[in-house]
Amino acid sequence: MINAVGRDIPEEILKQTGKDIFRGSNYFDGYEYKKDGPVTKCVINSQGSKLVDSIHEVLVKCGIRDGMTLGFHHHFREGDYVVNMVMKEIHAMGIKDITICASSLGKAHDCLVEYIEDGTITNIQSSGVRGKIGQAISEGKLKGIAIMRSHGGRVRAIESGEVRIDIAFIGAPTCDDYGNCRGIGGKSDCGVLSYSMVDGDYADKVVAITDCLVPFPNFPAHISMTKVDYVVVVDAIGDPKKIATGAAKPTTDMRKLMMADYCTQFVVNTPYFKDGFSYQTGVGGASIASTISLAKIMKERNIRMRFGVGGLTKPMCDLLINDQVDALLDTQDFDLDAVESVKNLKHFRISAGEYADPFNKGAIVNKLDFVILAALEVDVNFNCNVVVGSDGVITGAQGGHPDTAAGAKCTIVLTPLLQGRIPAVCSEVTTVTTPGENIDVVITEYGIAINPKRQDLAECMKDTGLPLKTIEELRDIAYSIAGKPEKVQFGDRVVGIIESRDGTIMDVVRQIKKFEFQDTTTAQSGSQVL
Repeated sequence: MINAVGRDIPEEILKQTGKDIFRGSNYFDGYEYKKDGPVTKCVINSQGSKLVDSIHEVLVKCGIRDGMTLGFHHHFREGDYVVNMVMKEIHAMGIKDITICASSLGKAHDCLVEYIEDGTITNIQSSGVRGKIGQAISEGKLKGIAIMRSHGGRVRAIESGEVRIDIAFIGAPTCDDYGNCRGIGGKSDCGVLSYSMVDGDYADKVVAITDCLVPFPNFPAHISMTKVDYVVVVDAIGDPKKIATGAAKPTTDMRKLMMADYCTQFVVNTPYFKDGFSYQTGVGGASIASTISLAKIMKERNIRMRFGVGGLTKPMCDLLINDQVDALLDTQDFDLDAVESVKNLKHFRISAGEYADPFNKGAIVNKLDFVILAALEVDVNFNCNVVVGSDGVITGAQGGHPDTAAGAKCTIVLTPLLQGRIPAVCSEVTTVTTPGENIDVVITEYGIAINPKRQDLAECMKDTGLPLKTIEELRDIAYSIAGKPEKVQFGDRVVGIIESRDGTIMDVVRQIKKFEFQDTTTAQSGSQVL
């Protein structure tokens, strides 16, 4: 069945998942539903402590069994230890058929491939995956179907009851013996616990894992004792130095600096750039450079930002230090400067639901004026791909990309014209993750394409001197340099679905063709069939 971005979604996948095709970003506007709720065990005759001696013991107390769904968060990014230590114990216990529902998974979790191959893990639901897990899914090693959701989409799925988390594990930098968790303090400071807040609210069992037990009460709690069943103390929950792994620093790449300059000039020439505007940017080198240059123009023109939002980096936090923004609204910290900034009274922690849930009564993304995003690919219909690489391997995450693109008044995508030798602007993206209806501008080092739907923005840019081009012209330049890329050869089996933030199917991800006929018995035994 053809969906609203022209993707053919197999009927068997719709039947298997019980989902509908994507019908447009605003299709569910005004939809009413009743939120789900967790199974809650009342604590009246308390011993005054929820401490449990080990992860093994807490799994037993939580009734771990085959087929459960487990929740994890990724605030430690490439420094996370929690997922691996929990799954190592589950594997040792011989538990099978686990579904991992994580806010994201990365290279820190490469060791989970062994558990995918032997059937310990059979389903993965995540914003996305990087490293060996993405490779394993693309090769067809996961028994079930991987579901990739945006950050807002994950909250929606949990709140609506589409996903029931049996046990949630929260890595807490500090925690008291009654379960009051904070994202700051201790030796594994990650700043915020925003993605795990929905797990605390809706999981049937909630386990806080900490490496810094503090006296009761650990207030103000970021996740309350009223949500937590058990507390386990371990040697280390993560390496905060690796929070910034992969996060770009201010770039010296001339291409990215040129894109950053184009972006800044575009922003300041829109009607939205005025006192009290709101803004979000990503962690790419060009995005960070554009934030730095924008701050200079804000100072020159005496323009203040009302709020900045999202995953935060040093340049955004510098705006707060320099009194150029009224408030920062934080869901994730991408570097240690942002972690430190959380202590500022105008730097507020928000939940992922407040940030981006499309099924609540209004998320912060809907109040954004600008969002600056990146993409692996953009096509002539302005559809973006941020999950599947040019080789067909799952290698990225939706994150807040679809959420912010849908909410912001002006959505700008920064991408070099070529990713290596592969055109980033093309006729058709490998996989659609964010629909073109929500992308307003694409900026490359070779020029700027404005979505024809945004003639108001095109009118604003007429006399700016910026290198305006059509998206087709950018594609043709890319093809003239690198040639028209050959399409990735996929097999028939669907190994993953790209879920729209409203729960419908945006696209599917198929197994890489060269692995289509691998012997799954051999693959599960640990051998890789090439």
